[in-house]
Amino acid sequence: MKRTLSLTAAAAASALVLTACGSGGGDGQSEGPQEISVGIAQFVEHPSLDAAREGFVSALDEGGYTEGDNLTLDVQNASGDQATATNIASNFASADNDLILGIATPTAQSLAQAVTDKPVLFTAVTDPVDAGLVDSMDAPGANITGTTDMNPVDEQIKLIKQFDPDAKSVGIIYSSGETNSQVQVEEAKKAAEAEGLSVEEKTVTTTAEVAQAAESFDTDSIYVPTDNKVVAGLEAVVGAAESKKIPLIVGEGDSVDRGGLATQGISYEELGKQTGEMALRILNEDADPAEMAVESQNETQLIINAKAAEAMGIEIPQELRDSADTVIE
Repeated sequence: MKRTLSLTAAAAASALVLTACGSGGGDGQSEGPQEISVGIAQFVEHPSLDAAREGFVSALDEGGYTEGDNLTLDVQNASGDQATATNIASNFASADNDLILGIATPTAQSLAQAVTDKPVLFTAVTDPVDAGLVDSMDAPGANITGTTDMNPVDEQIKLIKQFDPDAKSVGIIYSSGETNSQVQVEEAKKAAEAEGLSVEEKTVTTTAEVAQAAESFDTDSIYVPTDNKVVAGLEAVVGAAESKKIPLIVGEGDSVDRGGLATQGISYEELGKQTGEMALRILNEDADPAEMAVESQNETQLIINAKAAEAMGIEIPQELRDSADTVIE
């Protein structure tokens, strides 16, 4: 499926005439790509966030900035720990980077507090306004902007009844400390009520707590939003859904690849590329993050895992199979 993104290939093409961010001089133009340094702070390692990072770096490469040539990358991972994320942000605040990327809400929040004198981009952030990162989606107002990964939570919850019309309840597992998850859970609860589903919530503070929380559900289905700590331990939730023979609906495609039943979601690699294109505008055209609207993807994909359906004892309705963008056999 072709995606409609907020930026076009013109952003990457603009890399033919480049300036390094903050390099100054004359009319701000350069004969070719100059050397730049980019810091990347990622909250935790899991496929979706990894894909966003890879997409970002890919966009820079397509725009003329190649690691090992004229691009120096400093990639730091907080391993799901907020104190570590804060320390990484503090180190980046004093480092000599031209631009910094925060992947996921907790790292973006840490960077927003620590770094005020250089451009900061974020990606894989669900609600930048609620997280206190920007004044508004259209006018961020400071040195930080980026892309949101807000998914169609209502469409994802609807999948429960599409796979199991008799379902009456859904268990939702998420991290109590992640603002992005709290936003999605509120949307999920509204959607569940509209579908006639009661909600049982389980919160965790670490990935190590995911297995016990998932096993304790007494529901007809389970829903996992794009929660970093829960997704990092997704295999435990998959195992619980398989043993209980109930559908597991997830917030993004990588979690379907890892054993979730289905999602209606975005591509994190494409989201990362879109963020990289925003970086090119800042680096090449002196675009001001304060005036760059937060961007999102306009299209989603229905992805179904047929192997997961079999393991969970779920029969895939033919209508869903026919309408799916991808069926993992």
